[in-house]
Amino acid sequence: MADVGVAGALRARLRPYRAVLASRARSQSSYRASFALDLGSSLLVGVVELAEIWVLFHSVTELGGLDFAQILLVFGLADLCFSLADMSFGHCDNLPTYLRAGTLDVFYLRPQPLLLQLITSDISLRRLARAAVGGVALGVGLAANDIAWSPAHVLLLAVAIVSGYAMFAGMFVWAGGAQFFLVEGAETTNAFVYGGRYAATQPASVWNRPLWAVFGFFFPMAFTAFLPALWLLGLEPPYGLPDWLAWCAPLAAAWTWLLASTSWRIGVRHYQGGGG
Repeated sequence: MADVGVAGALRARLRPYRAVLASRARSQSSYRASFALDLGSSLLVGVVELAEIWVLFHSVTELGGLDFAQILLVFGLADLCFSLADMSFGHCDNLPTYLRAGTLDVFYLRPQPLLLQLITSDISLRRLARAAVGGVALGVGLAANDIAWSPAHVLLLAVAIVSGYAMFAGMFVWAGGAQFFLVEGAETTNAFVYGGRYAATQPASVWNRPLWAVFGFFFPMAFTAFLPALWLLGLEPPYGLPDWLAWCAPLAAAWTWLLASTSWRIGVRHYQGGGG
């Protein structure tokens, strides 16, 4: 009975957020022509990014020890996770606009956590088209490679998708917290958020050691797709790294959210209002 009561209370607390997200989704899909154009443009962006990989492999047969089918697996896994995180957390990019206009203060008038309000303030359904590109690339990559499937392989794939989504979502929150200080410096954080997405879709075996320090461990983008893909393919990681690092993706996600929560808390404490 206690569990039922807790579940009911949780549903009641989340009901306003579900209502807001549902209204946002209806508003985006009500204008069908505009919504179709948004989906088409987002799909085109995803296809162009995938075509970049295809064009590259018309000049080389391997990159970082991986062939086209193996790179497709890395790309699909990273792109799917990023697109889903971008759909649900990407509008944290709007925070500098709220800060400059002073409209962030409106969020403080509501008795809900500021970050949860920001996350549920919008949802970008057009990102579903990009997620579809990543999903198709992942499916083709899994089918094209000779993977010795076992329960451990299925479990790792599921863990990698959930952890990759969490890592990219944490990157958006980290960047949002930094905007309380930068305001006009969104491009600085974009270099790590969107640059991290690009790094995650590439073979990390071509990175030098400074890049490994930044996108391998501090912002652990190598854990979103590259290291799990190597384990699925039965390949050894570069620089003598152990193959069990692929199973550390949840720890990498926890580290990313530690950075994100620290950045967000410091940023919120620094904020003094819009001054209006």
